[in-house]
Amino acid sequence: MEIRFLGHAAFALHHDGTTVLVDPFLTGNPLAAAQAGEVDADAILLTHGHADHIGDTVDIAKRTGAPVMAIVELAGELAGDLPDGPQVFDPNIGGTVEFDWGSARLTPAWHTSTTPKGTVNTPAGLVIEMGGKRIYHLGDTALFSDLALPKHRGHIDIALMCIGGHYTMDRFDAVVAAELVGADQIIPCHYNTFPPIQADAQAFKADVQNAGYAEVIILDPGQTHEL
Repeated sequence: MEIRFLGHAAFALHHDGTTVLVDPFLTGNPLAAAQAGEVDADAILLTHGHADHIGDTVDIAKRTGAPVMAIVELAGELAGDLPDGPQVFDPNIGGTVEFDWGSARLTPAWHTSTTPKGTVNTPAGLVIEMGGKRIYHLGDTALFSDLALPKHRGHIDIALMCIGGHYTMDRFDAVVAAELVGADQIIPCHYNTFPPIQADAQAFKADVQNAGYAEVIILDPGQTHEL
């Protein structure tokens, strides 16, 4: 099981020949580790519909045929953009979609979301089960107590956690989130892409590890972590 950080909040999860993309914002991302035309995908999972998360979803799905999963209102817009396929799955918060490689479940996130086309949609986190591992992408969120709930469904192996502040929780609130989530490892994301979200990832790592909450893995865009 490999997790490749593509920059901002975008990740590629690889296992046994399958690639799952999360929030593939590549075009227009100053820290993108790949171009939209270069990435493979067997599925695309979205936390919400802001431009820096929906990103290149439609173009990648058209090129690769990868099914897309997004919360119901966002899925409705995407289905209109992909009238000839691939399949678009449309769960709501708490819903799970089963794939041949594993599953993905939407969990609450405290944020806002409207797509560039004007579709209002509810933000979410993603609990992804793949390759015998459970990955929790928190999405864009503020600190709130429900971040502690996903671990009660099953132990979280690794969390992909925003730390940039301004649009999401900052690195200080993210330390508290690390305690709530209870993952073995954390990869910080959604920081340093733009001036308002500059953050000191090394300081976050020190605070989390000194508190004994988790091991923090800092990845530069393009780097890969193996579980």
